Amino acid sequence: MVTSPLVSVDWLREHLNDPQVAIADCRFSLADPQLGQQQYLAGHLPGAYYFDLNQDLSSPVRQRGGRHPLPDIDQLSSKLATMGLDSTTSPLKQVVAYDESRFGFAARFWWLLRYLGYDAVFVLDGGLQAWQQAGYPMTTVIPEAQMGYFVPQVRSNWVVNQEIVKARKDLPNVVLVDSREAVRYRGEYEPIDPIAGHISGAVNYPWQDVTDQEGKARSPLEQQQRWSQLPAEADVIVYCGSGVTACVNLLSLELAGRWGKLYAGSWSDWCS
Repeated sequence: MVTSPLVSVDWLREHLNDPQVAIADCRFSLADPQLGQQQYLAGHLPGAYYFDLNQDLSSPVRQRGGRHPLPDIDQLSSKLATMGLDSTTSPLKQVVAYDESRFGFAARFWWLLRYLGYDAVFVLDGGLQAWQQAGYPMTTVIPEAQMGYFVPQVRSNWVVNQEIVKARKDLPNVVLVDSREAVRYRGEYEPIDPIAGHISGAVNYPWQDVTDQEGKARSPLEQQQRWSQLPAEADVIVYCGSGVTACVNLLSLELAGRWGKLYAGSWSDWCS
């Protein structure tokens, strides 16, 4: 069994035909919501099932709650069952998620499964780029739906809403982490949301810093050093624009041996 939340492309290649391993393709483009599906149809890892950020990993946008509200639990559980996942068996089938966006969407999948109580989930280090650079196979074959039995065990304390953030953000033991790039945090540039800036009191840890330029995770020691300014006992609440790339920072915290909660609505909910 893998103990890190990451797996290498070499490990996945060795386990490509293992019936106890499932693969999720999480490619997506915020600028072109159809692109990820098109890329998947054009070629993906053998056996990979496609999970769309808007259709599968989020629920429809409402007046409040941000641009990517958490998905309907029953719908996501049904989709996960079609991968052959059975949450009632032991050992659990291991699920590996990948994208080509430096964990930007695969980490959302990783976090959601753990939020639903399914811990045998991992992110492919380096993503699709590392897989292709290694010369490993791609396919256009769509895997058949399987019959799984996914029963969610929701960890409701992993998520906070706007009211909780308002009530807790200024407490001495709480650290509010803004995961967006620095120019958006500072309010100098806002390409998506109607208002620029950040939640007062938040500190900035851009999610892109979790990986190097090739999209591979920095070492566990570097992840620990990255969070070393935060008190060990701090209650960490992480947000981004819409609760998606914040999950990359939650992955970083995990690699550093720490833990945080997700403000799922994030800045898009706060500024609304």
